[in-house]
Formats: sequence, structure tokens, C-alpha cells
Amino acid sequence: MKPLWQWNLTDIVQALHRGEVSSEEVTRAFLERIQALEPRIHAFLHLEPEAALHQAREADRRRAKTQDPDTLPPLLGVPMAVKDVLTVRGMPCTCGSRILEGFVPPYNATTVQRLLDAGVIILGKTNTDEFAMGSSTENSAYGPTRNPWDLSRVPGGSSGGSAAAVAARMVPAALGTDTGGSVRQPAAFCGVTGFKPTYGRVSRYGLVAYGSSLDTVGTLTQTVADAALLFPYLAGFDPRDATTMDVPVPEVVLSQEPDLRGLRVGVPREYFVEGVHPQVEAAVHAAIRHLESLGAEVQEISLPHTPYAVPVYYIIAPSEASANLARYDGIRYGPRIQGETMWDIFFKTRGRLFGPEVKRRIMLGTYALSAGYYDAYYAKAQKVRTLFRRDFERAFREVDLIAAPVAPSTAFPLGSKTQDPLAMYLEDIFTLPANLAGIPGLAFPVGFDQDGLPIGMQLMAPPFQESRLFAVGHAYQSTTDWHTRVPPLHP
Repeated sequence: MKPLWQWNLTDIVQALHRGEVSSEEVTRAFLERIQALEPRIHAFLHLEPEAALHQAREADRRRAKTQDPDTLPPLLGVPMAVKDVLTVRGMPCTCGSRILEGFVPPYNATTVQRLLDAGVIILGKTNTDEFAMGSSTENSAYGPTRNPWDLSRVPGGSSGGSAAAVAARMVPAALGTDTGGSVRQPAAFCGVTGFKPTYGRVSRYGLVAYGSSLDTVGTLTQTVADAALLFPYLAGFDPRDATTMDVPVPEVVLSQEPDLRGLRVGVPREYFVEGVHPQVEAAVHAAIRHLESLGAEVQEISLPHTPYAVPVYYIIAPSEASANLARYDGIRYGPRIQGETMWDIFFKTRGRLFGPEVKRRIMLGTYALSAGYYDAYYAKAQKVRTLFRRDFERAFREVDLIAAPVAPSTAFPLGSKTQDPLAMYLEDIFTLPANLAGIPGLAFPVGFDQDGLPIGMQLMAPPFQESRLFAVGHAYQSTTDWHTRVPPLHP
């Protein structure tokens, strides 16, 4: 029998429901796993082990008292972690930044509250690139997270802490956020399943904003089935977030028969170009052939504006960031560096406590929004963004899903791209289009390279067709075992 820390979310929920294991046993197993592997991986910025164990014991008492288990919260006593850009009442929320050091929010993000209402126990907050700006989790002011498959490599970003925690089996599942690929890319680098919903499907209330028209809250899990399990508890209209859509959230029922007959899968030629690592390309093509062997019809398609994803994103996202981050001034949140005047306080606090990548994006965005440049940069980028949406609309008239690599390479060495921002930005070239178009995406492992590093594939679907992603991803995982591999870590 596998140790408890190797159990996936679905196994834990079912075992708790059947009374085969207690919440305290499960929670203690994951806390011991965290203690054994931290700080080598540095997946966490904050932990609350005593509070978690207390909640686990309360869950067990509640379960023991009930006469009808079906009346209990569906995820009662299940431990999870939350990326440190989402507010959890009573827990620090730093966003990986010194400028929010010591800030403890008095309220829960909607996604966090919905998980708590479902019975989840929050073990702690995971590491992140500062304000979710990065692709490697090296931009955290509190130090980088390391990839569990190779501690000299990055876990991806910006949800690298959550991805590494799930990959190392320190938690069965974690919340992340995806603005330009920040759930899917670390999922691919760490060999786990990363799910990004349609923009407007999941509330952003309580998410510290980076790019407001791009941010989404997603999940990092061991399996697609786990992601599907969490989805109904996160999705749905929220009156506190005006961008959420009042669209029914379907019940996700995954078939036990991996039959994909009638499914049309599109393969965009622009995602298989020079610069993609040959082993990544080979593994993704093999995964697509596997979908074909399950009955899917595969055809080549074109998403012609893909090459413009990086310049468009890095005008729109920094522009929104420059406005969103104006509120961090040393007056309302976090620490303050004293000065002789109000402006002196602003300049010193922001200058010393924001990290270099955040400053770079604030300056990029401020420039793009400035008088004389707004029409030339920001307005034009928004027009091209419309073309991305049209590319996908046109493609989805021909196919049901799109399959593609998540990133051009596998996890790269720590420090190898920190001095070259453009090389770092290009890591997101295949994930950015889904955010620009607002469509859902799902990433999962489909192989390993010669260095033993995971390779990920992503599926993209039309807006609000998350169930289609889950069905196809689950069919793939039902007939392969890449997602079951565990990093060879020794406490």
C-alpha cells in the first residue's frame, strides 16, 4: 500500500468518505512530508501545522457524529495549499514581495472561501514570483523554489511553489493563478496537472491583481480527475467580481471508457517551429498519436497570430500591472520606509521594496500608457488581442480541442535566464494565447526528456467547455502512467 502522502486527491476524498482513514492521519502525513523536504525545495512561504491538525481533528469528530455522511461537506478534512497571491484570512499574504511583508488580510478570497465551505484544510501559502510576475519562481523576494525532479532546475512560474508542492507530494492539490501560463507552465516543468479555467468562470475576488483582464485562478493536482473534482467548488458567479459570468457550472462526470471517437483535435503548426526542443516535440506528437489511437480525429490547423503573443502580452499585462500596483505605496499595506515628505515615502518604499522584475514591468506599462504612446502601443495591442480571439473562434469551427506543447523546453537551470528578460518571456510563448483569448487550458505530463525532466502537453477548448478538457485529459491519463511518476526525493 502506498504511503498516505502519495495518495491523490480523489483517493483521499473517497477513503475519508468510506472511513478508511482519518483526516488527522492524512494531514499529519503531508505535514511530515513537508517537514522532510523543506527548505530544500522551498515550496512554502507560510505554514500553519498546528491549526491544520486542529481542523483535521474537528473534521474527524464531525464525521464521527453524523448519521448521514452525504450531509457532510464533500471535501471535509482534505488538506490543500494556496498560492501566496490569494488572500486567506489570518495568514500572511506577501505575493512574494517585501512590499507586503507582514500584511495579514482580514478576509478570504472567494475561491478560498468556497474550498473552506467544502471542508478543505489550508496547510499554508506557496511561493510565487513577486506579484506573479515571472516564469521560474526566481523573482520571489524570499528565494527561489526548486524543481523536485532536479533541485538545480526551476519549477516554472509563477505558481512554481504550488506545482513543486504537488509534484513532491507535499500536498495532494494546490491553488495557483494563470495570467500568461503561470499554472500550465509550472505544471509541465514539474510533471503535474495544471488547469486554467475560462476567464470569468472563477472569481478573482481576493486575488491580488496583476493583469486584471488576464488573471485566472486555477489548480495544480496529480491527475485530471482531481482537477475535475475541484472545479465545481471553485467555479460560478460571484457578485463581488464583475467579470464573473453567470453561466451554469456543469457536473463533471468522467467516463471509465477512454473512447474519443468523434472528437476532432487540432494541432497548430505555429506551435511546432524552430526553437522547440526536439524531445518536447517528439513527446507531444506521441501524445497526440495516443489520442488518435483512442479514436480522436487529428488535423493540422493554423493560429496565425501566435508569433505576436509575447509583444502583445508584454504591453497589455504590464500596462494593467502599472495601474494595479500603484496602490502599494507604504501608506496602506505592508512596511513603510520613512521619508521627509509623502512623495519621499512613496519613492523610497516602492524603490527599495519592489523587486527588479516588478519595477521593469511597471515602467514598461507606464510607458505604454503614457500620453503620446497609448495609441501606438496599448490600443494597438488590444486590437491584435482581438485577432487572437478570432484565430481561436475560427479554429474551433473546425475542431473540438487544440493540442500543443506547453513550453518550448523542459525545466531550465536556476539562474540561466535571470539576466535575459526576453529569453525568460519567450518561455511563455505557447501559453500566452489562451490568456489573451480568455479560453480554458489543461496541461499534463506526456513524457520525460533525456535528463529525466517532465514534458507537458496542453489542451485548449472553446470558452466554458472545461468539461471537454477534463474528459479528454482523463482518457489520456487512464491509458498512460506519466502522471503517476514521483520525483526521486529522499528526506
